Amino acid sequence: MAGPEIDTTGELIGGSASTELSSNRTAMSFARSQMSGDRTLMSVIRTALSLIGFGFTIYQFFKTVQPDISPGKLPPEAPLRFGLSLIVLGVLLLILGIIGHWRLIRSFRARRNRLYSLQLIHHQPDHHISAVWLIAVLLLVIGVVAILRIAFGVGPF
Repeated sequence: MAGPEIDTTGELIGGSASTELSSNRTAMSFARSQMSGDRTLMSVIRTALSLIGFGFTIYQFFKTVQPDISPGKLPPEAPLRFGLSLIVLGVLLLILGIIGHWRLIRSFRARRNRLYSLQLIHHQPDHHISAVWLIAVLLLVIGVVAILRIAFGVGPF
């Protein structure tokens, strides 16, 4: 005993359930790809945070301890140069990660807009600022402030 036939052709893309399912899979693949981009940016944040943190710690540690443990063995600028180089490396890595993430998200949006204009997907998702991207930008500001503090003695730290 078959159930009543329901006419849903007005709601389906192309009037086909197969096309509708394909459209849903495509929309979900965009979401998965965006989450993958966010995870990649989180990896960059983790590495950059380590570099910035180690650079600042090494600078502070050797600045206060070096005269006591190794007088005359290291040039007085060595902790500053080494710590600053790690911080700069972390900030550069973060800048490259933010730019790469922005370009990736921009390409996803362009593909999604094209599929929407061809009526292959139902709707365009809202564009929002990712929390991961926001954290990356905040860490970038902290890194720049650390560079200013160590190199020029300016800043709140």
